[in-house]
Amino acid sequence: MSGGYNGKNLFGSIAALLFLGLGVDAALAQSQPLRVATRLVRPFVFEEGGQLTGFSIELWQEISRELDTKSNFIVKPSVKEILQAVKSKEADLGIAAISITAEREKEWDFSQPMFDAGLQIMIPTQASESGFAATIMSALLTTAFLPILTLVLITVIITGHLVWFFERRQPNSMISNTSYFPGIFEAFWWSASTLATQADQMPRSAVARIVAVAWMFTAVVFIAYFTASVTSSLTVQQLRSDIKGPEDLPGKRVVTVKGSTSAEYLTQQNIQPTEFTRVEDAYQALQKGEADAVVYDAPVLLYYASHEGKGKANVIGPIFRKESYGILFPADSPKRKPVNAALLKLKETGTYERLYTKWFGGAGA
Repeated sequence: MSGGYNGKNLFGSIAALLFLGLGVDAALAQSQPLRVATRLVRPFVFEEGGQLTGFSIELWQEISRELDTKSNFIVKPSVKEILQAVKSKEADLGIAAISITAEREKEWDFSQPMFDAGLQIMIPTQASESGFAATIMSALLTTAFLPILTLVLITVIITGHLVWFFERRQPNSMISNTSYFPGIFEAFWWSASTLATQADQMPRSAVARIVAVAWMFTAVVFIAYFTASVTSSLTVQQLRSDIKGPEDLPGKRVVTVKGSTSAEYLTQQNIQPTEFTRVEDAYQALQKGEADAVVYDAPVLLYYASHEGKGKANVIGPIFRKESYGILFPADSPKRKPVNAALLKLKETGTYERLYTKWFGGAGA
């Protein structure tokens, strides 16, 4: 009879009702694993023992279990590439530390916030924390100063030998012992004292006096260079210590990650940062003294400062331009709703808080 149900249609209808009753979205019921784009950014995503781990990875694994679906991760170098991969359907979704912004919402969809964050500033460990002596040592041990220091030490030895040789047999010589030992040590002491402008005697030999005058001029040049190096180092440290918040960034050498919300923020504030593809390159620039501050996502900087960068860098000031991270989807993705439901369930059951405490040491949102 026309319009009637046969056995096959009845079975299909019952199966569909049972399927909906189980609460599993048809968009996720597929034989192929979901393609999840991500990027390496500690502590959200990083590689350990040949496997991806981190807060975002473990959170997505819990969501996958709730949805009873499998996933394959696609690692991209930056957020920009994740956005492109999701938009081009190379990936079904993206998760890492991806900020939800009004501009991105125009072309992509996001889950509800999975992490509350914002921007913060990181600077090198201050000279004041390690003391004035450490600052002087850092000035002495720079690659530019070490060759000069080595040359001066060699000159001290040569000058000491020349003075000893011409002075050892002079009447009323400043060298009290004519033998090489300990006479040479007296000559070395005089040479080093002259370098520090503390010599209280002058050679008696005419040739030794010529050597002494030449050495005195050399010592003046060296002391002037040394003073300039230490002063420069202290000045740089003072400039860095002047950074207390975003209002202190203009005029400073600021580095960040290309295509990030931090780069966008700095540009809006008329600050032209040096942008790197990886945040690790920004860390290196800071440690090499090529930058005064790193501006980037607060949880990423805090993790680095308490782990690999411990004792080398400090995160300062409050979090500014507060933002949230979300899971990225193509526009109008049917996968967004079931993922949101799973994320809510993880927060209600305490699973989200457990993961947050594991990676960040405090209660999650």
